[in-house]
Amino acid sequence: MATQVRPECVPRRFDVDDYYRMAEAGILGEHDRVELIEGQVVEIEPIGASHAGTVNELNWLLGRALPDALRVGVQNPVRLDRWSEPQPDLAVVRAEDLRRSHPGPEQSLLVIEVAVTSLRYDRNVKLPLYARHGVPEVWIVDLRGEVVERYDTPAGGGYGRARPARRGETVEPVAVPGLSLSVDDILG
Repeated sequence: MATQVRPECVPRRFDVDDYYRMAEAGILGEHDRVELIEGQVVEIEPIGASHAGTVNELNWLLGRALPDALRVGVQNPVRLDRWSEPQPDLAVVRAEDLRRSHPGPEQSLLVIEVAVTSLRYDRNVKLPLYARHGVPEVWIVDLRGEVVERYDTPAGGGYGRARPARRGETVEPVAVPGLSLSVDDILG
């Protein structure tokens, strides 16, 4: 028999402070694969070999090419607001004082999500979330479809421009002038 939720019952939202208190209390452990999305603690997919290999390769490619004023965060939090702290696979961020706080959308120039099984979640949940908070550019690396989806020009709940890049092409982030990566190198 299914339990019905009464209309007056409202799910409790957690803010970033609650989220960290849960970790401090041992409710969330360091090996739990979770992120805070719009006040909900969301379990995220385990990392398979192709996903991990792509993240490692992108980290290496970006690290070699970025100027000293930028850093690459790998599966580290980006604090979008009080209610959301996703952990993108990679984020190119300004090298401000990253030891005191997680970067916010104003420091995050490029966010990259690598998708094997998480493509719908990345497109339908995380992409609009990044847009609403003004992250200038997001790439979704679709490993099954062998395409790098590039989104820039955030406006409201979406991005004003979406462009796919396939094998044989290069991608150049709008937010990081002078950086150019081969899609073949990204996809492996």
